[in-house]
Amino acid sequence: MAKSKGMAGAVFALSTFIIGGILTFTGLGLIAFMKNQDLLGWGEGRSIGILLVCVGLLASIMGVLVMRVVTNRL
Repeated sequence: MAKSKGMAGAVFALSTFIIGGILTFTGLGLIAFMKNQDLLGWGEGRSIGILLVCVGLLASIMGVLVMRVVTNRL
């Protein structure tokens, strides 16, 4: 039972970390290439890029923290 719980935590941590990295680099691309252009009617590309960078960095930090908890607790 503990192994499957530990494996689920590890998969969650790794996927969160990878998704955070993808969001971060997507946000950086939007900041660099979509400065004054509308992005699908959602708003300016630069502001959405800043949002994606912030969310991506938070997701990456959360993934690392969950990895540490899974490694040390289970």
